Amino acid sequence: MTAIIALAQRKGGAGKTTLAAHLAVGWALAGRRVTALDIDPQGSLSRWADLRRGASIVPDAAIDMGSLSGWKLGIALARLRGARDLVVLDTPPHAESDARAAIRAADLVVVPVQPSPMDLWATQATLDAARAEKRPVLLVLNRVAPRARLTQDIAAALADTGARLARARLGNRTAYAASIAAGLAVEEYEPGGAAADELRALRMEIETTLGSGAHIR
Repeated sequence: MTAIIALAQRKGGAGKTTLAAHLAVGWALAGRRVTALDIDPQGSLSRWADLRRGASIVPDAAIDMGSLSGWKLGIALARLRGARDLVVLDTPPHAESDARAAIRAADLVVVPVQPSPMDLWATQATLDAARAEKRPVLLVLNRVAPRARLTQDIAAALADTGARLARARLGNRTAYAASIAAGLAVEEYEPGGAAADELRALRMEIETTLGSGAHIR
């Protein structure tokens, strides 16, 4: 089976595109056949894909990337189902119809949330959309500062939403942005670093959330 992971968040700047890139490459490095699709008109994931040509250490057969309009998503996914192990969707923050199409198609909706009140407030719209489509959600705290009381307060508030909150948290580390700037993902850029460890932990948790890896070969 093919697992479809949608990165969704109504608020811009939450780290959705960056996380989509790191997850897609991480799974490819782990031997999965991965497609990353950019349906955000801003095209940031596509620009990063252009930059990484010649920089990546992932075999060409392991990962491919493309961009398309949200209304074409169903056609693309029909072609990819069974042919790839995972499809990672980077969704637009404000295009309601395109984001909802991705949520509807997803086996899991991953929602990055920075530990701030504005991110917390914005997250509710994404949770409402996932519930309307009866899609499971995994909330991920992103850009977390060490020993910040606010992080614990936001985590408690997210737990109160009833959605699943990932145990794995992504720190506020320069390696995430530096690797993207180099056309890489953090597990290529600094495979022994703390950021890579965080990404690996999150990927394992996503697989567990999908059902002990049942959707992933």
